[in-house]
Amino acid sequence: MIKNCMLLLAFIFVSQSITAQKNISVEDIYKGEFRTEGLQSLASLNNGTEYLVLNYNRDQTQTIDKYSYLTGEKTATLVNSADIKLPISNYILSSDEKQMMIISESNQIFRRSSYDKVHVLDLETKKLTSLSDEFVRSPSFSPDGKKVAYVFENNIYYKDLTTGVLVQVTQDGVTNELINGVTDWVYEEEFAFVKAYEWSPNSEQIAFISFDESDVPEFSMDIYGKDLYQYPEVFKYPKAGENNAVVALHQFTLATRTRQEVSLGRNEEFYIARINYSPNGQLAAQLLNRHQDVLDFFYVNPDGTSKIAFTEKDTAYIDVTDDLTFLKDGSFLWTSEKDNWRHIYLYDADGKEKRQITKGNWDVTSYYGYDDNSKSVYFQSTEDGSINRSIYSISLKGKKKKKLSSQTGTNSASFSKNFTYYINTFSSATAPPVYTLNNAEDGKLVREIKNNNNLQLKLKDYIVAQKEFSTININGNDLNMWTMKPQDFDPNKTYPLFMTQYSGPGSQSVANGWYGANDYWYSMLANQGYIVVCIDGRGTGFKGADFKKVTQKELGKYEVEDQIAAAKKLGAMNHIDASRVGIWGWSYGGFMSSNCLLKGNDTFSMAIAVAPVTNWRFYDSIYTERYMTTPQENASGYDENSPINHVDKLKGKYLLIHGSADDNVHVQNTMRMVEALVQANKQFDWAIYPDKNHGIYGGNTRIHLYNKMTNFIKENL
Repeated sequence: MIKNCMLLLAFIFVSQSITAQKNISVEDIYKGEFRTEGLQSLASLNNGTEYLVLNYNRDQTQTIDKYSYLTGEKTATLVNSADIKLPISNYILSSDEKQMMIISESNQIFRRSSYDKVHVLDLETKKLTSLSDEFVRSPSFSPDGKKVAYVFENNIYYKDLTTGVLVQVTQDGVTNELINGVTDWVYEEEFAFVKAYEWSPNSEQIAFISFDESDVPEFSMDIYGKDLYQYPEVFKYPKAGENNAVVALHQFTLATRTRQEVSLGRNEEFYIARINYSPNGQLAAQLLNRHQDVLDFFYVNPDGTSKIAFTEKDTAYIDVTDDLTFLKDGSFLWTSEKDNWRHIYLYDADGKEKRQITKGNWDVTSYYGYDDNSKSVYFQSTEDGSINRSIYSISLKGKKKKKLSSQTGTNSASFSKNFTYYINTFSSATAPPVYTLNNAEDGKLVREIKNNNNLQLKLKDYIVAQKEFSTININGNDLNMWTMKPQDFDPNKTYPLFMTQYSGPGSQSVANGWYGANDYWYSMLANQGYIVVCIDGRGTGFKGADFKKVTQKELGKYEVEDQIAAAKKLGAMNHIDASRVGIWGWSYGGFMSSNCLLKGNDTFSMAIAVAPVTNWRFYDSIYTERYMTTPQENASGYDENSPINHVDKLKGKYLLIHGSADDNVHVQNTMRMVEALVQANKQFDWAIYPDKNHGIYGGNTRIHLYNKMTNFIKENL
């Protein structure tokens, strides 16, 4: 009897041990089973001690609540959707914090843009006023809080909140011909901004960019929907070497209601990549030539004349950032890669460099701003290694540098407006995100705000492969790498190798941060018997500008050579089956995986490409020409590195996937690739997801997609 009980207890213990460690499934991952808890987006108030959060409540209402940084306690509710009888999807606070725009509905346009239904709420009187009967774009308060500007049907308007008078600033906006005050598709995607107008600090002028896109070729894609007939979505999209929109800079004076074009003294093509007003009312504009290797920083005078404050040049290209802070005396802080690493510089009011503030063989990866009280500059950098991120402060003189973060991994900061506090988000490959409040002066912990301890407990029930970080020497460079192995890895056995990468210019896939959804997928694959590896080759970021820009005019050459060489080196290891090596990627990564399978057909036996560029001639002007110049100037660079021109080399198994409504990397890339493969009499697999954009998501789409890819890997690797 005792023996039987002991056997029963042993059986129960073993059963519990087995059930305690479950295999991860695609459904677990993409239904959000391992989603991390985060903070709601917060907005620091002027006092620097409180912030606002938009909360979605259990009773289906939304509230905009005020919280104390120090205690985390709610101190007030500013707005309740039940009181104003409007849903709240977003909000914009005026500079004096007396008024708030309530965005009740939004219809997405492209990645960063939307049409919004907007009301203005007076926070003192609680009076709610409709900004417009229409859905508008990019609304913003004037600095004095008395007016709101917006764009409607490609024209700029502003409404006087005191009188209710609506003024139309521009008259010449026409859909698919001329845009005022918001960017065209390619600016939005590649220069990462939508609102192309700015109020002057005294609220007396509006500076704006116009886009004459009448000569830009149109792109059309069918939307299939649920009706009897599909319909075309048509928009202007300049492909590499084709006509861009002709841009111009304007100033509108409210008192006289006059519009004046700024004279920039340019005859050749150019981009206006940023416009900013300094606190003293000086308008600055950043202009790039079409090759994007010369940036001119202009000052604009009230009379419409301009002058170049300084010029920055690069043998490859210049990345545009928002790293610009004007000081009270008109001097400004700016970041540049001119010493091979991205660092912070101080310029005087005339645009002359005064000093380099940060120095070293590491990159400033985020510039957080400048505190005039402490004369401190705050930033994030790779000083702890290119796969890590740490938070620092430094004096305006480039001295007294302090490391504010304490843990090794990925630290990011969100500072209060007066730089009293910052919220630090920390994670690593072994620690999910933890949010803490810290003193900005010394980084000292004030309190923990939120952690993901519950997720860590949940993950104990699953088999999760760990990332092993290392470097691998390929083509004379020590490349960052991580590896995932099966839980029961046996060095005396051989395993198929599955490689993942993105590889785009300045990107990073090997980073010491917490798992994203794809990382759980890689873990799942590892525990199904695969060695999964990720390698950042030449052309990726955070190892110096020279390392990043070596791919200039040859996108897909050195990156592919590195992945092929790495696959061969790994394949020579005793525990890797060199006859079973696969690779996959999405977007640029799909372009890469396609090239690797074709150019490395003696190395790779399988590849998956999702939403890939298959011919650089099909992609947009700003991105492609930044790295390749135009196809008219660099035909060989385009053609020799585009997968579509190497289909005859296909030997392995190939899965090609695209969304039919991808406005970014058009499905044209896949359709033309399919036709080339067919005419080369090559067998392959492919899938089109109807009406899905570049992200290919919605409903069960991601689950279907990742199950399809998982099955393809199991069957072919």
